[in-house]
Amino acid sequence: MRQYPISRDGWIYLGVLAVVSVLFWFIYPWLAILPVLLFCFVVYFFRNPKRIAPQSQEPILLSPADGVVMDVARVMAEEFLPGECIRIRIFLSIFNVHVNRAPLDGTVVFRKYRAGKMLPAFKDHASALNEKNYIGLEKDGVKILVTQVTGFIARRIVCWVNEGDRVRQGERFGLIKFGSCTELFLPPDAQVFVGKGEKVRGGVTIMGRVNKIEP
Repeated sequence: MRQYPISRDGWIYLGVLAVVSVLFWFIYPWLAILPVLLFCFVVYFFRNPKRIAPQSQEPILLSPADGVVMDVARVMAEEFLPGECIRIRIFLSIFNVHVNRAPLDGTVVFRKYRAGKMLPAFKDHASALNEKNYIGLEKDGVKILVTQVTGFIARRIVCWVNEGDRVRQGERFGLIKFGSCTELFLPPDAQVFVGKGEKVRGGVTIMGRVNKIEP
């Protein structure tokens, strides 16, 4: 999918706000201040920066999102990954870039959408109850799972990939509109390089590494 400096998913909001701003300007110019400010915010929120993924001979995993690591924990996988796995939760405020990126090269072998609530994304039970999208990736026998979770402000999950698609490490695969959480699920023997409270950047920050499965 062709990418632009401002994500295409924000264009309709910008178009509506531009029209409203012009109409307000001709009626009462001072009224145009609010839609102009909203226009600027939408431009900022849907920014879609180009990033260069770090190169490494090791099987590293990159952050799927910008934000702050809420926790790193061992949990039982609810989808795709069998048994115990390592979960890294990333909270995205409305000021973070909201484009999600692939943690590694691989093939999309699993995708599932689950309807749900709109609880604040930083709540511990938000992952279990909120609207959620699952993307399972596989490469050389290694499987990881990325989930997009809505929050109190977020109202829509956007995913640009489907089962069978191949993605490159750091490639954009979707976004969550207006505040959210992104989760990264890793095999139980993966090494994790980040901890709670650390700021991460999608497609740039190295989250950990996985062990390759020998043939």
